[in-house]
Amino acid sequence: MSVFADSDIINYAVRMVVPMRREFGRKLDVQQFMRDADYARQVLDEALTSQDARLREYATYVSQRLMSARIAVGPASHGAAAATSNPAAPQAPDSSDPPAGDDKALRDRVLRKYTGGLR
Repeated sequence: MSVFADSDIINYAVRMVVPMRREFGRKLDVQQFMRDADYARQVLDEALTSQDARLREYATYVSQRLMSARIAVGPASHGAAAATSNPAAPQAPDSSDPPAGDDKALRDRVLRKYTGGLR
């Protein structure tokens, strides 16, 4: 598992700490959550029964990332952002992009990026 994926899962596990304590009175230990698959499964199963939609969303996301093939999928509220940030997804060429062999146009575009942002 990549460092990025680990930090993403840890981020969502940390977000689950307060809602889990409020609703279930459970103190979520994130370090144990990341090390112990049985503990993580118990916490996620409990969180999926929550009345809080946000907690259920976090639990679903973490469950998908921990227990599945680890596909780069964001939670429902961040789905569009995750779809656009997926480097494996084919992207439509931008109409302002120069043709592949036009080095001068590419160089000019890169220079505009740096000189246009100066104050």
